[in-house]
Amino acid sequence: MTQSPAVRATGPGRPVRVGERAARVLTTEMSRHHGPKTTLLVGATTDSSVLAAVVDALLPGDVLTVVPADALAADQLRDHVTALGQWTAQRVRVADSLAEAEAADVVIVAEPLTGSAEETRTALDGLAKYLTDGGVLSVLVPALPGRAPGAVGELERQSALFGVGTDLVLVNQPPVRAHRLRFTPAEVSVAARLAPAYRTSSIPLTRRMHIDSNGVAAAGIALGFAALTRVTRPKSRLWLVPALAAGPVAAFFRDPERDIPDDESAVVAAADGQVLSVQRLRDERFGDGEFLRVAVFLSVLDVHVNRAPVAGKVVDYFVADGGFAAAMKPDAEHNVAAYTVLDTDHGTVVVAQRTGLIARRIVQRAPIGALLARGERFGLIRFGSRTDVYLPADAAEPVVGPGERVIGGSSVIARWR
Repeated sequence: MTQSPAVRATGPGRPVRVGERAARVLTTEMSRHHGPKTTLLVGATTDSSVLAAVVDALLPGDVLTVVPADALAADQLRDHVTALGQWTAQRVRVADSLAEAEAADVVIVAEPLTGSAEETRTALDGLAKYLTDGGVLSVLVPALPGRAPGAVGELERQSALFGVGTDLVLVNQPPVRAHRLRFTPAEVSVAARLAPAYRTSSIPLTRRMHIDSNGVAAAGIALGFAALTRVTRPKSRLWLVPALAAGPVAAFFRDPERDIPDDESAVVAAADGQVLSVQRLRDERFGDGEFLRVAVFLSVLDVHVNRAPVAGKVVDYFVADGGFAAAMKPDAEHNVAAYTVLDTDHGTVVVAQRTGLIARRIVQRAPIGALLARGERFGLIRFGSRTDVYLPADAAEPVVGPGERVIGGSSVIARWR
């Protein structure tokens, strides 16, 4: 990838093309930082979709250093940057080699890593030296089985350390997985300055409406079952049942864009639905203090995607065993639940995703160590159920009551005092 062996992409097979969708995922961490930041792009070429995405993500105050894929291409890159206009040229510097680069808040590798585990480890160690404290390294690896298994294993191991996140990009030839890695822990205060991350799990249908990848999969299964029924029983119309069900099933996983309040004191709803209760309680699992808990019931017609009620850092995640009582009933208190614990500037905040009579599957996509912006998607509960938000009782004041309807990511359920 570059002339430095520490970041060379090696391995058998034809090169992996990085399309616009994968390039956008690579720039996720760069795009979500509102304030001035430094970015280092390694292995760029003039026709790279990654270079185009990085330049497009530049904001006033940003500084970008570009290291070419080939030392001989440095002058070509400089000419290319100059041709992009004065605004871009003032913010972009082309280095002849990686050795000339300085540490950056975000490091992006333009070409997928396809080498062995040892080669990938060497590459990661070499790139980690160019990260500031809490900085993020974004890299790609082929997602198809048998393509660079060593690189895949090493990146998955590294992803477990400080958990920023991974995204599968199927719309690429071949499909790739993007890993966002952090080698040192990030400060909790950084989360408040972030915008919600771009998620490949949220597939755009229109500018304002998305559908979660679970919905695509569920609709695909229904259509597959319809096709199988049509082939095996050609004289029957039973195939119409799963075929007609595909649309409603996909609609269960709709994921609309939401306008997140700018008010820094606002705590937003973690899900759409009806407020069941607002109460003060104690829970030793989260600390000795008293908590304010806002419980929201999600019907099968509500949006099932869950969002972070506040900006914070994921410090714990665990699943508590229990039953499957109807979510609007008191017995739901003892249902199976997944707890995401956030460290915030105001104290410990917890989001509980509870199962219900129908909902038996919880999806949580925020690994321990990840920073979540307020209103950022972090998971979902399939087919409704209940979501509870626990806030430090001495730091938050509720602004909703039982029976009120709330919208995830938009409705304010409490305010920091």
